[in-house]
Amino acid sequence: MDDLAKQVHQEYLEKLKFYREFGYDIEAERNFILDNARPLYGDILEVGTGKGNFTLALAKEGYRFTSVDLCAEQQKAGYLNLKYLGLDKRVDFKIANGENLNFSDNNFDLVISVNMIHHLEKFSKILDEFTRVLSFEGKIVLADFTKEGLEVIDKIHSQQGRRHRTDKVDFSEIEKYFEEKDFIIERQRDKFQKILIAYHQII
Repeated sequence: MDDLAKQVHQEYLEKLKFYREFGYDIEAERNFILDNARPLYGDILEVGTGKGNFTLALAKEGYRFTSVDLCAEQQKAGYLNLKYLGLDKRVDFKIANGENLNFSDNNFDLVISVNMIHHLEKFSKILDEFTRVLSFEGKIVLADFTKEGLEVIDKIHSQQGRRHRTDKVDFSEIEKYFEEKDFIIERQRDKFQKILIAYHQII
């Protein structure tokens, strides 16, 4: 397992270097999202572990949290990278479908998902689950690629002989979803990432 964790970490480092050649700094973008998501507090749920890029950013900050993903293979890569760095104990990894989360209502104070929305065909079911498991005092943070970000990721994947699936969910429709549920919306963006933060007004 240690050799495998070392191999996965080396692959992660090579990925960072390869992405930077296209002008995309994975660590800088994750830190941009993290900084705009603050304050982070209470019980935290990350939906969409993927290969653990944002999982690692959260763990490095010292947070303990739950991270779920539907793909066991990708999540294992994220786990092994954190294991190599001695951070795996900070995260409770679970295999789960974001459209059917096995958590009780109002269970988390922060639900965060990074670069997952553009993979979805529909978003209403998964947002229903996000709002169901969220405490009333909590907030939801959704981050995804801008148009420029998607263009860069498409170039990267084409260089690797892969196709980057995007169903182009419109963020304005997501904003409308939250507004209809009386959430307050905040937005941030840089060149490659856009962020939507939704929370209730506490009186």
